[in-house]
Amino acid sequence: MEKIYIKDEYIKLGQAMKLSGLSESGVDAKFAITEGNVRVNGEIEVQRGKKLREGDVFEFQGVKVQGDHKGISDGAEVIAVLLDLICQ
Repeated sequence: MEKIYIKDEYIKLGQAMKLSGLSESGVDAKFAITEGNVRVNGEIEVQRGKKLREGDVFEFQGVKVQGDHKGISDGAEVIAVLLDLICQ
């Protein structure tokens, strides 16, 4: 399972899809979600504004992604996490 690191209390589903790289744009995320192609915690979700919190899992095209706050405490760590994700 892949992870995305969220810095706030929640992240919206469409934003999470872009952050994870499963969607290239907000428009792509919107269509995937509203067409019922995305699951959140095992249930089909059609609201792109659905708030995901730490521990929530979303799935698109067989890829599962979990939100996590671990390791995020300041800007330098955020940059390090993003660089790690890019280099994978």
